[in-house]
Amino acid sequence: MIRVGISSCFLHPDPERATFSKKTLLYFEQSMAHWVMNHGAFPVLLPTESRGLTTKEILNFTDGLILHGGADVAPSSYSEEPISDKWPGDKIRDQYEIKLYREAKAIGLPVLGICRGLQIMNVAEGGSLYQDLNTQNQKTKLHRDKNLYDEHWHQINLESNGFLSQIYPRTQVAKVNSVHHQGIKKLAKELIVEATSLEDGVIEAIRHETMRPSPLDSSPFILGVQWHPEFTAGPADLLSENQLMKSFLKAIENRRANFNKIAHQHARK
Repeated sequence: MIRVGISSCFLHPDPERATFSKKTLLYFEQSMAHWVMNHGAFPVLLPTESRGLTTKEILNFTDGLILHGGADVAPSSYSEEPISDKWPGDKIRDQYEIKLYREAKAIGLPVLGICRGLQIMNVAEGGSLYQDLNTQNQKTKLHRDKNLYDEHWHQINLESNGFLSQIYPRTQVAKVNSVHHQGIKKLAKELIVEATSLEDGVIEAIRHETMRPSPLDSSPFILGVQWHPEFTAGPADLLSENQLMKSFLKAIENRRANFNKIAHQHARK
């Protein structure tokens, strides 16, 4: 069975918390685990490094990496000062996930970034973020409604000849959920835009330049989306999550097949 590594969300020590108040807790959200399981793979919660295992060694237990959504990215992670104490972000988690991303890319693991995960990919590659879209870019529409949460939807435009347009054929405009108040400001030069918000142009999906757009290609899979495909409930015209996860798992299968082919060739020598 395919093992999908999922980056942890962090609960840092908190004296007000009734349980494990002095300890750091790592977790993933149930919908994320179920999204992976519903496609026949097994989710693995990825811990932080210890004296026993490095990040690279931890990733060796997995076949692919999903960068989980969650807390804001700290402004200091992209060399900025916070514009408000409302959005300090999580510097510790940033460092953990940036290292996961870079190590996964270095060893050729397929990578799928979800919401915060897309933002981490951009920061890891040298890009920057809007700390708050509506504060720093007044042309933007509301991308997060705390009351509606994952029932807040908007439309996106899929870039022609991109990867998403290939796995969602005959789809130029799609509806997705929107649960973020931060977004890409400066796009890292190694990244390519895959989709934008139809109303205001906010970047909604990216891929690394080494990932060619054809789903039949064996190039590296490094893709990020700003929405939450694991939140599958919604109107009938919501963009399906199936093609995205199937493409990610197919990339994992292709990588496995290539490794097996190389191993077989070495064994015959």
